[in-house]
Amino acid sequence: MSYNKEKYLKLLSKEYKNVEEVSEEIINLQAILNLPKGTEVFLSDLHGEYEPFVHILNSGAGIIRSKLDLLFETSVVASERNTLATLIYYPEEKLKSIKSKINNLNEWYEITLYRLIEVCKQVSSKYTRSKVRKALPKELNYIIDEVLNLQATESVSDKKVYYGEIIKTIIEIDMADEFIIAISNLIKRMAIDHLHIVGDIFDRGLHPDLVIEALMRFHSLDIQWGNHDILWMGAACGNKISIASVIRNCARYDNISILEDVYGINIRPLSTFALETYKDDPCKCFRPKIFEYNKYANSDKNVISKIHKAITIIQFKLEGQWILQHPEFEMEERLLLDKINFKNKTIKIDGKTYPLKDTNFPTLNKEDVYKLTDEEEELIERLQESFTRSEVLNKHIRFIYSKGSSYMKFNSNLLFHGCIPMDEDGEFTEVEVLGKKLKGKEYLDYIDKIVNKAYFDKDAKDEKDFMWYLWEGKNSPFFGKERMTVFEQYFIEDKEIQKENKNPYYKFVETEAGCEKVLKEFGITDPEAHIINGHIPVKAKDGESPVRANGKYLVIDGGFAKSFRERTGEAGYTLTYNSYGMLLSANKPFTSIKDAIENENDIISEIIVKKQGVSRKTVGDTDIGEKLKGEVEDLKLLLQAYRTGEIKEML
Repeated sequence: MSYNKEKYLKLLSKEYKNVEEVSEEIINLQAILNLPKGTEVFLSDLHGEYEPFVHILNSGAGIIRSKLDLLFETSVVASERNTLATLIYYPEEKLKSIKSKINNLNEWYEITLYRLIEVCKQVSSKYTRSKVRKALPKELNYIIDEVLNLQATESVSDKKVYYGEIIKTIIEIDMADEFIIAISNLIKRMAIDHLHIVGDIFDRGLHPDLVIEALMRFHSLDIQWGNHDILWMGAACGNKISIASVIRNCARYDNISILEDVYGINIRPLSTFALETYKDDPCKCFRPKIFEYNKYANSDKNVISKIHKAITIIQFKLEGQWILQHPEFEMEERLLLDKINFKNKTIKIDGKTYPLKDTNFPTLNKEDVYKLTDEEEELIERLQESFTRSEVLNKHIRFIYSKGSSYMKFNSNLLFHGCIPMDEDGEFTEVEVLGKKLKGKEYLDYIDKIVNKAYFDKDAKDEKDFMWYLWEGKNSPFFGKERMTVFEQYFIEDKEIQKENKNPYYKFVETEAGCEKVLKEFGITDPEAHIINGHIPVKAKDGESPVRANGKYLVIDGGFAKSFRERTGEAGYTLTYNSYGMLLSANKPFTSIKDAIENENDIISEIIVKKQGVSRKTVGDTDIGEKLKGEVEDLKLLLQAYRTGEIKEML
């Protein structure tokens, strides 16, 4: 036995001390390998839409409803199944409502407890008893484990009596409510084995903070960073352009309150500056976007408009400074402030002259348009300090770092938010990044290192600077477009110049050959593999499909954000991948959690595609299975070493 092998087995022997313990673990792992594969759920572009998101989690992405129908379709009427589903989703709130209307509460408790136990048995059947036990609440773990695994008596009739007595006792000792809440939460916990968030938690919607808090409570997940996540991560790193862009987005969607009330960012100095600088300016081009869901928001739209304009001009100045300092990123076409003809009130872009919708620029120095005024300089310094010191923001950003990456390979699927930059010939684009020229997988791997260093190394100036490029650079895998036309959208009427052309990647992955090229670059050769993206909203109302390249390319950005729904016609997509195959569903608009509880309205989903495998997948067919197989082989080596006496047992 080699020295390294012996050293490793000795370390392993501290956990499995003798032949019996090793043998037991080998048997346990082999049993797990033969269990059905757990259910994965994929969501993208949540954009702060907390209520529909948490409802999808609570409903197990539709899994719980399907289990209820499977178990009770012929024995329980639809209205009672609706009530039971809502009780599982929101047990504490629904219990209060039900108890106020029920006459014979004990009878209802008995029927409901029986049904909940059956549902729990169904959703937990694909897991080991050990895994289910670990998910149980400590205060009720014994009793729940007992009712889920009744083996106390030999005959079926005796078992029913024993089972009934347990339920009767739960009711008699006034533990029914606690039991219902606990077992409902266990059902939800077992319904989804692993969650994938394919980018964009932040911006547009009102509560990205609550989305993150819900994710922090979830048992197993990964995050592929989106461009909006990268923007907030850059702001938390202290990147000034990212900070200005975050504030601009919040003003644009009338959500300044998240900065002030949730993250403790002091916006008052910016507000004072904006009101003084633009006091006679109506700032018409900077009115916040109004949608049905926020038209009654309690905010002063005039103040928000002035803040919006003030921070936008600061952002353009900071961008100009950055572009001039970093010619290697070839973004000179975004230098627009110096193209303004102040006398004629026009701007010249790509050889064409356009009239400006807004010509009031009191803070622009015509001799040096990208220079901040002293007040602007002081403002951005104070905002930088506020962002980097915000405890809540940094708690959320650290979580996104801990669970996130540029891309993820998981069970032969390749997940990333935007694109892998390509050129017009379909080759991966070589990008110069901090002195290195990289493309394809190497480029994304290096980006991961840069992003992490930007946050965790206070002195990493170049990396912090690069965070803004990842937000809107033409070869950023998160952005995936030629240029971001923010200036044009604010100041120029012509819609044609406002267009943002997509990276050629999006053309090539419409074909199976293009998908296979990308998958191969990341070492994935499984013929059943898929690329799963978000970022580019699927305009279902215009006939676009989320399923492309004969099913190899899945785009699951379907308008989760309410602000996108007029363009998409849907309310987001939910992709599930269980032991039988994949199911992609289009969500219909969700009203509210209150409506779901009171009127038992669920998210209605229309199945877009259903892909079933030839055979049912087991844990052994997954990435986790491969790791477990490696552990089994290591344990077999330890077992052999115990039996030959090369390593001594601890008895």
